[in-house]
Amino acid sequence: MSGDPGQDREFIFEFVSVGDSVRVAAVDVETGIEVVVFGPIKTRQDDLQRLAARKLVRRLTQEGVTPESKTPRPGGRGVIV
Repeated sequence: MSGDPGQDREFIFEFVSVGDSVRVAAVDVETGIEVVVFGPIKTRQDDLQRLAARKLVRRLTQEGVTPESKTPRPGGRGVIV
């Protein structure tokens, strides 16, 4: 899909056990937008990661983030809106 905010983007995932659940945080490196999902501790890690990535792509779409909507500042700090 053209203009897909998840295409060619780098995400960081963090997995933390919380009792009988796993908390998965997904962060878009470029924008710093973060989403969190929870799942049973026995769920496969790649399934939780895929769920978190899909939720993050949805959030990026809601925020109006497109590949051409933000320009990185020189020096790599922040973005020009």
